[in-house]
Amino acid sequence: MEKLNWGIIGCGDVTEIKSGPAFNRVERSTLVAVMRRNAAKARDYAMRHGVPRWYDNGYDLINDPEVNAIYVATPPLYHEAYTIAALLAGKPVYVEKPMTLTAASAIQMRQASEQTGVKLTVAHYRRGLPFFNEIKRELASGAIGEVRLVNLQMLQPLQSDMIAKSAENWRVDPNISGGGLFHDLAPHQLDLMLYFFGDPTYASGIALNQGKQYSADDAVAAAIRFQSGVLFNGLWSFTVPPEETKDLCEIIGTAGKLSFPVFGKEYTLHKGGKTDRFVFDHGPHIQQPMIERVVAHFLDGAPNPCTAADGVKVMQLMDTITTK
Repeated sequence: MEKLNWGIIGCGDVTEIKSGPAFNRVERSTLVAVMRRNAAKARDYAMRHGVPRWYDNGYDLINDPEVNAIYVATPPLYHEAYTIAALLAGKPVYVEKPMTLTAASAIQMRQASEQTGVKLTVAHYRRGLPFFNEIKRELASGAIGEVRLVNLQMLQPLQSDMIAKSAENWRVDPNISGGGLFHDLAPHQLDLMLYFFGDPTYASGIALNQGKQYSADDAVAAAIRFQSGVLFNGLWSFTVPPEETKDLCEIIGTAGKLSFPVFGKEYTLHKGGKTDRFVFDHGPHIQQPMIERVVAHFLDGAPNPCTAADGVKVMQLMDTITTK
């Protein structure tokens, strides 16, 4: 292939700004088709974004001869089936996070990619952002010495602006999302830990439904030990009062500390009694840097920015942490 002609399966709200427009902003990449089960919404999306074709059936889009790459952006329940169908059709796939519902399902997707020889990348797009790559460089350079501990807190009120809104609140239906809001947000956070510190050697967790506002768990605590020797403690709660809202990751080393919000734009380096702040601009389409890497991987054989194996590891952590 000399150029990627993308089709989006699931052109919902997440694709409006974060990802969809970026496919036309990257060289050798064009968005040519979109799909949504609601035909009127699919047509409206195509008209507003200047997309030539729209579908209300994902398999029809996969079989479109003009489409040679697929972005699966549906709720997680449908990731495995659409991804495997696209791979079997010989079309590389960029699949949204969480990769799917469970680690077992993720392994099926990874195996399909291996067996077909068709490329698969998981949309843990924070790996592409200069913000997090600069943090990774700080860690690698020894800016805070040898990393010892990571403390992460994600505390949100019941009505949080951070949670993407949709007509159907599928994010708190475990049958569709795999769990609750932990399953929506934690993949970004856990993947960054893997990106920074390598493979885990131990994980445990507690998950429970404290607020009883929906069927999914709304509170999670996790402990992870990484092969590098780093110890991670994480706490997620989605029923705190607004004044207790927090998005904070602290990485503590032998010579200092890095602190940042995973869903923010700045990090702080604390070292030797001095504090330095570094602010970044993610741009209008936050997934664009990752999509640039995906295009390079699909077309040029550049390294896969987030492999199916990486996605499996995240799903294994989530399964381990939340299994009662």
